[in-house]
Amino acid sequence: MSGHSKWNNIKRKKNAADAQKGSMFTKIGREIQVAVKQGGPDPDSNSRLKDAIAKAKAANMPNDNIQRSIVKASGSLDADNFEEIVYEGYGPGGVAVMVRTLSDNRNRTAGDIRHIFDKFGGNLGTNGCVSFLFQEKGTLIIDREIQPDEEQVMLDALEAGAEDFSVAGEAYEITTSPDLYDTVRSVLETNGYSFLDVSLGPVPVTWTELVDEDKVQNLQKMIDRLEEHDDVQEVYHNWETADPS
Repeated sequence: MSGHSKWNNIKRKKNAADAQKGSMFTKIGREIQVAVKQGGPDPDSNSRLKDAIAKAKAANMPNDNIQRSIVKASGSLDADNFEEIVYEGYGPGGVAVMVRTLSDNRNRTAGDIRHIFDKFGGNLGTNGCVSFLFQEKGTLIIDREIQPDEEQVMLDALEAGAEDFSVAGEAYEITTSPDLYDTVRSVLETNGYSFLDVSLGPVPVTWTELVDEDKVQNLQKMIDRLEEHDDVQEVYHNWETADPS
């Protein structure tokens, strides 16, 4: 079913972000800084930093920007202190929504996220209210135009340890267990693959379909507004969307 493909959501978000590269690079820069503070500046020994750098490269973030973020978090420059906070709730029509943020002001971020949920008919809940509807998975997106040999990509992915492989429009979607996410990504990179997107995070176990057009529009507006917020890194949801291609 079309809504079961993460690529549908990623493509929509990427298209919107193309017009605001600066904002996207700022968010990725935060990811890099937090990763460095948690595990050090060496990506070979810091899997979270290695993942953040892979995200940066997938977004075509300049190497200078990447290195600047690493240096800043390493203490050579004044660094901001960001706290990772995940908010959970329901959007219009009972769609489960999880919002991952990196914030330097918990009270400001919580108030803003609650306001966005309320404005579009959602309901911000407590920790754990929707997380049971998701499971942690790694997702790697590869451009079919760059890698047209579907069978070869599938074989390489499965041999690297991938859990699942599927075709989603113009992209291949590779799913991994959390434990093997870094390994699969590294093996594929070594084999010459590049990615449109990489992520490790919640993937829905069940999906919610909306038929009411008002609820569809309000949910889309809510997700868009959340993703536009400076403190929001990722928005996860179980809305079964139509293929936008």
